[in-house]
Amino acid sequence: MLTIKQITENTDAVIRGLEKKHFKNAKETIDQVIAFNDKRRSTQSVLDNNLSEVNSISKSIGQLMKEGKKEEAETAKSRVAELKETNKTLQAEMDQATEDMQNLLYTIPNVPYDEVPEGVGAEDNVVEKMGGMETELPKDALPHWELTKKYDLIDFDLGVKITGAGFPVYKGKGAQLQRALINFFLDEARKAGYLEIMPPTVVNAASGYGTGQLPDKEGQMYHCEVDDLYLIPTAEVPVTNIYRDVILEEKQLPIKNCAYTQCFRREAGSYGKDVRGLNRLHEFSKVELVRIDKPEHSKQSHKEMLDHVEGLLQKLELPYRILRLCGGDMSFTAALCFDFEVYSEAQKRWLEVSSVSNFDTYQANRLKCRYRSGEKKTELCHTLNGSALALPRIVAALLENNQTPEGIRIPKALVPYTGFEMID
Repeated sequence: MLTIKQITENTDAVIRGLEKKHFKNAKETIDQVIAFNDKRRSTQSVLDNNLSEVNSISKSIGQLMKEGKKEEAETAKSRVAELKETNKTLQAEMDQATEDMQNLLYTIPNVPYDEVPEGVGAEDNVVEKMGGMETELPKDALPHWELTKKYDLIDFDLGVKITGAGFPVYKGKGAQLQRALINFFLDEARKAGYLEIMPPTVVNAASGYGTGQLPDKEGQMYHCEVDDLYLIPTAEVPVTNIYRDVILEEKQLPIKNCAYTQCFRREAGSYGKDVRGLNRLHEFSKVELVRIDKPEHSKQSHKEMLDHVEGLLQKLELPYRILRLCGGDMSFTAALCFDFEVYSEAQKRWLEVSSVSNFDTYQANRLKCRYRSGEKKTELCHTLNGSALALPRIVAALLENNQTPEGIRIPKALVPYTGFEMID
């Protein structure tokens, strides 16, 4: 959530940033926030003056009674009663203006950094880097949904029977490969200094608001209505909310957490060849990185996270590219985001496997996540997160790009985790 200070001190820059994200009616919305804030402040000022007058008059009443000035004392009491009634109205007006402002702020996305390119959608993203190994496949190369059937790795039809479309059942070496990737990603994160967390996979509404999934993405989240709980779309939500309403000491930063969880996304309206097989699921496994940092160090943290994810893809021997997302393709909460995509040789298309984002103070302001500097002053932290990595499309690319006439080759880095070198 944007801070009032950010909005009032940099109004034009905020509006330009929101327009870069193609947020409709940016100026009108920001003007409304400022109007609510002005109303809140002016009402607070009148209320403070009235409360001061009430205190002053109340103190004088006793002295007037002692001096026998009963009529003046009664007049003073009437004035106090009148001010108290006025104050009730003022307090209600101030509370309403505060609530209206807060609700409006929840609907406003984060402002992108200056280095975010202009653009409307994915076609305007900027390719920052390409890497990995070139792939040569047999002439009769198969897409992963055929390979999983051929080698009995994943049963999509059985998932439909048990739950519905988008909930696959992993079997045999398919399940082993899934578990191997999870352990590989977690081990690599621990080696890089991340503390592993095993959080719940359902959260309350406050957690959803804290990281910005609510009210923006409630339609994409599975909601347990009886208990008013949400299945998590990513471990970002429970892990970042560990630090909700927390004041950290400067020496604790940066905090580096990682977590493996199942993730749940409704993906309403998803259909067609681009979501076939593992390309888009309602339930999937993912290892997430979360960082809490000081503002002056968050860009360095972001770079370290990008280097970490790139290192994973290099160890998995996958062709990849890194994209700097344009304003129109960024998430609601991000100030700067890079996507990692791996190339599927069999599908002849790029598959997104990670987004690594810096949220500046946007999430921290919602979370009330602060740190205490050496001067005992508290400041908002910066939050960052990134997938390291999401499994479905990694599995798809591994199966497709490593198929040979003898079977599917396992990258060397994964062999100690799978216990086998080939799927045949």
